[in-house]
Amino acid sequence: MDKNIIAFLIKAKQATYAGKGAETTSSREKSHDLIFEDGDLMYYDTYLGGSKFAGEEALWISKEPYWSMNYVGRVTGGDFSGDFLKEALLHVPEDKPFRGPKQYVSGDYRYDCDVEGDVEWFWGKETISFKDVQVYECLFHGGLIE
Repeated sequence: MDKNIIAFLIKAKQATYAGKGAETTSSREKSHDLIFEDGDLMYYDTYLGGSKFAGEEALWISKEPYWSMNYVGRVTGGDFSGDFLKEALLHVPEDKPFRGPKQYVSGDYRYDCDVEGDVEWFWGKETISFKDVQVYECLFHGGLIE
């Protein structure tokens, strides 16, 4: 994937869910939808649910679908912090621009993300622990669209 497209993807992720961006009109009943556009590039994140959720992020170039990632996750403990998740996701790495970094720690919270593959075809899992007890998990996968 071109470095400019990866830079756009990171910027879009930081400006939408992770950056507490404004939601747009729901595409489906009770969906949460966030859009970021710059020139001929468009990023769309849509998900259903809250403490148990499923969603998709996608990237279009000149109105043609180019890349997509599906995810499903759940809160598994009472000490989960959505703000901590968003904080960790702001640190999306350039070499694996899917979710957050391999590890991120703040106070008693720890975010871990393990990924196999590359931007063209990948899968992974992220977890959050509070005082070494897992309180959140999310599975994701995706790649280029042809």
